[in-house]
Amino acid sequence: MTDETNDAYVPSQMAKRAEASAIRKANRDMVSAFFLAVQAGSFIAFGAAFFTHVVHDMELGVGLTKLIGGMTFSLGLILVIIAGADLFTGDTLVVMGCFTGKVKVGKMLKGWLFVFLGNLAGALAILLLVHFSGHWLGNGGAVGAKALSIANAKVNLTFVQAFASGMLCNILVCLAIWLCYSSRSVADKILSIIFPITAFVAMGFEHSIANMYFIPAGLMLKSNPNIVGLLGGADLTHLTMQGFLLGNLLPVTLGNMIGGAIFVGTIYWILYLRKPTD
Repeated sequence: MTDETNDAYVPSQMAKRAEASAIRKANRDMVSAFFLAVQAGSFIAFGAAFFTHVVHDMELGVGLTKLIGGMTFSLGLILVIIAGADLFTGDTLVVMGCFTGKVKVGKMLKGWLFVFLGNLAGALAILLLVHFSGHWLGNGGAVGAKALSIANAKVNLTFVQAFASGMLCNILVCLAIWLCYSSRSVADKILSIIFPITAFVAMGFEHSIANMYFIPAGLMLKSNPNIVGLLGGADLTHLTMQGFLLGNLLPVTLGNMIGGAIFVGTIYWILYLRKPTD
């Protein structure tokens, strides 16, 4: 006989688990919520730093380079889910608890803001440690040059590009988290995470929390003439604090919110938690 306890949870059960998670997150005390958010920001920054180091000198062609880079970046969400942390982009699924009436909208929005700021603090903390470690000077400064190039590409997106890319990114991130609700083991969760996260990174979509590491890294490296020189006269005029906050982080964050809350959270609430009307 089949041991059903080893089977994956089906979507109707996954929706209940997602709702329960939303309720837990909405009712956490602020100290726990903040430190869980700091952890998540640092974990995503580790994934971003790992990605940069792995792809900085690869010569396998664009597709394979991005594929391998996406797999390495998956480290970030794996740490968030398995180690336990609170990530803003994933928390857009808390909207499912709002629709069922078990989480107040005001509490959800307050939680989003608190987690967003905690994620920022965690990402910047790892950024400073990476800076002081001399990591970017590796391979004759090529690691830093790649980090600078990544940041510069991000601040040169148009508002619409950044917004749409943010939506696409968080659809995949939240689908990865949704798949984790089907899991009964650590291995199941890791496999659920790898493919959606690899996909969004390989296709170049924008993640607000990852960009809290990527773009400030570029802002720091911009002041290093040796690193800048390795880019061969690249135009860095848009790589400014304004370019970071208004040109990238604002539209990407809005896109992340809509992609996760509407295209994943709302859809699965409609499918599995909505009470049908006669």
